[in-house]
Amino acid sequence: MPPSRPRGKGVPVTLAETHQGEALAEAEAARARAIETGRRVLATEAEALALYSGTLDDSFADAVDLIMSIEGRVICSGMGKSGHVARKIAATLASTGTPAQFVHPAEASHGDLGMVTQKDVALVLSNSGETRELADIVAHTRRFSIPLIGVASRPGSALLRAADIALVLPQAREACSVGLAPTTSTTLTMALGDALAVALMERREFTPERFAMFHPGGKLGAQLVKVSDVMAKAEALPLIAETTPMTEALLVMTQKGYGVAGTVDAAGRLTGIITDGDLRRKMEGLLERRADEVSTPMPLTIRPDQLAQEALALMNKRKITCLFVCETPPPAAPVGIIHVHDCLRAGVDG
Repeated sequence: MPPSRPRGKGVPVTLAETHQGEALAEAEAARARAIETGRRVLATEAEALALYSGTLDDSFADAVDLIMSIEGRVICSGMGKSGHVARKIAATLASTGTPAQFVHPAEASHGDLGMVTQKDVALVLSNSGETRELADIVAHTRRFSIPLIGVASRPGSALLRAADIALVLPQAREACSVGLAPTTSTTLTMALGDALAVALMERREFTPERFAMFHPGGKLGAQLVKVSDVMAKAEALPLIAETTPMTEALLVMTQKGYGVAGTVDAAGRLTGIITDGDLRRKMEGLLERRADEVSTPMPLTIRPDQLAQEALALMNKRKITCLFVCETPPPAAPVGIIHVHDCLRAGVDG
């Protein structure tokens, strides 16, 4: 018989139940400690970022000016965790209009220094500023007069003494419990890279459309696709003359695959559209009629320079499946047609 003690109105509590309750309490306490640790880390890093924001000085503007002035790329380099941050900074710069490339310092010592040219600027990261593996790439920039931007937390370090522009990170404690793992320092360096990228974007007047050019496979790229990028053109357009017999109009609607036909006047300007709804509404004597007797005049259109997302939203709102594309509202010569499926294939959503 397991030991027990009274509970409630004489109901015994087993030892197993006692242990289970203690385990649950410990699990809840561990969860609470985890949340508290997370909050402490975020607060520590946020405090360091706020400190850095307040101390950013002219050297940051000098770095932006220097990068704007070069003909080549920003060569980002660093070792260990700084190397991972340098890779991210290079990727962010490259995707926002500033050509950039990561060069691993160890590989640089074995031939990759040839990637660093006199048209480039080197952005070298090291929290201590004394990383041995950076010696060759730093020496290469000095030997060939390649501008060097150093990022470190020690103003008197070898890296910052050698640099043309020194970006000094604040002396902030790491967020880990032993104060050694790169946490706050990498966050500060990453944020500095973001600040440089955004400042350069603004100097270059970098637009969302240019961003989409560098992100054709991303969500933003899809949302910035224009109607002209996905519309069908020329022979694919289901167009007929206004005087076309409906027997021929039905053939065009079927062959082109859009389920509609646009009517055009003698000058080739869009004057109407025939849809499945028009066919149903005017079924009686349909085959004896002309296209202009069945079509809906002055159809809804969209311009080729508008976003495909706008076209999709308009089609969803009007509960239609396609739009003719014209430079101006009808009557105007159609330059294309866009179907809801064209938008969806391009990754556009409404």
